[in-house]
Amino acid sequence: MSLKTLKGSMEEGKIKFGIRQVLKAHKNKKKKSLKVFVVKDARDETIELLQKNEINFEFLKNKEEISKELGIDFESEVFLVE
Repeated sequence: MSLKTLKGSMEEGKIKFGIRQVLKAHKNKKKKSLKVFVVKDARDETIELLQKNEINFEFLKNKEEISKELGIDFESEVFLVE
């Protein structure tokens, strides 16, 4: 379901990429839960930052597979669905 969510959000333009975007959104929207997805081969530091800030997330496939399935020409570790 999470990959389907990402694809739909990309079509609607409601997706952000990267840990900084997630941390920024978390700071600005504490009352609202965030839909955060992380690739399974994300760096340990990225996972630790999310856990430290008490941000719930789901794991996806690895970076390369996700980039290919989403049709993007870059790799990202973290995805935020607004």
